[in-house]
Amino acid sequence: MTTATKTKYGLPQIRDGLDLSEDQQMIRDMVREFADTEVAPLAHEIDENHRFPIETWKKILELGIPGIPFSEDVGGSDQGTLAYCMCVEEISRVCGSTGLTLAAHVSLGTYPIYAWGGEELKKLYVPKLIAGEFMGAYGLTEPNAGSDSGGTQTRAVLDKDEWVLNGRKCFCTNANYAGTFIVTAVTDPSLGAKGISAFVVPREASGLSLEKGEEKLGTRGSDWASLVFEDCRIPRGHLLGPEGEGFKTFMKTLEGGRISIGAMALGIEQGAFDCSVQYAKEREAFGKTLADQQAVQFKLADMAVEIEAARHLVYHAARLKDAGENFGPRASMAKLYSSEVAMRVTYDAIQVFGGYGYSREYPVERMWRDAKLCTIGEGTSEVQRMIIARNILRS
Repeated sequence: MTTATKTKYGLPQIRDGLDLSEDQQMIRDMVREFADTEVAPLAHEIDENHRFPIETWKKILELGIPGIPFSEDVGGSDQGTLAYCMCVEEISRVCGSTGLTLAAHVSLGTYPIYAWGGEELKKLYVPKLIAGEFMGAYGLTEPNAGSDSGGTQTRAVLDKDEWVLNGRKCFCTNANYAGTFIVTAVTDPSLGAKGISAFVVPREASGLSLEKGEEKLGTRGSDWASLVFEDCRIPRGHLLGPEGEGFKTFMKTLEGGRISIGAMALGIEQGAFDCSVQYAKEREAFGKTLADQQAVQFKLADMAVEIEAARHLVYHAARLKDAGENFGPRASMAKLYSSEVAMRVTYDAIQVFGGYGYSREYPVERMWRDAKLCTIGEGTSEVQRMIIARNILRS
């Protein structure tokens, strides 16, 4: 069945073959309305002022959005990855910063504890993260270890019943509002990547401090900071998964996170497309509207095709994860394609708007700046191509 919905601008979106359940449609529609009425009005202001919208985050918690992919026994609603990704998509459609905040909290800050933390850590932290007592953050990137995450230099040494961490992490989203940090550290330097372990570091841990993050090109309404560990002590039981499997744990975490970044990119490109269609219908040039100019029509047609393709890739990867299938390669495909579509669509949206697109009067320049992160975070486009190629050649 073909379902037609309305965007903020009253434009029909034909969503063929998505096969959404009644619950998924209800969640999507609820979050779409919330995004239009609560998130969109603040998007420009928080970007201009580099301000984290704590008031919006509180409303996201009230709607129970962070609990959507988690089971009921930890306070979630057990609605799955696809429903959660549609939430990221709808919020990112109007504000990439807020979409990133949600994605980092759920996929990176909460899911690893839920999946690999064991019963004690799971009960201690996951319900609080879902309820929003504090945010979750994830520290993988280091000043000298970006895409080469196997080159982690932060060290962790066991001292009786405590792990002692020394090192630093950068580009840590949600850090200033986080109550837990999931980080990697080397526990056995002789084993390379197999000597890396993962840990849950509570905010109150002694020896942990935060440094202000660098100013960003885009997603300027999302928070980030650097983490500094100076003889930082955490309980022995805060090891996340078996010792020496931290690199593996983080790579599996990133596989799931890539679906949500694909969803974030999908929302941004949809938002830019919606703005472009509306503007093309209203703006006149050479005696007729832009929508009547074939050059603009072709540009909009190309946008629509690529967005539709990206949506199917993202949703397919989410469904594979929900089904317990091997979703990693499809997550890389979805993230790679959707993020690069977002760059093309937002670029073309600026062209449709012309000089106004280059100004901050309209949101498409912000969307273009926000989209760029999607080609970098949770594995660059180059890394995704490496993963996809390895999967092809391994078969």
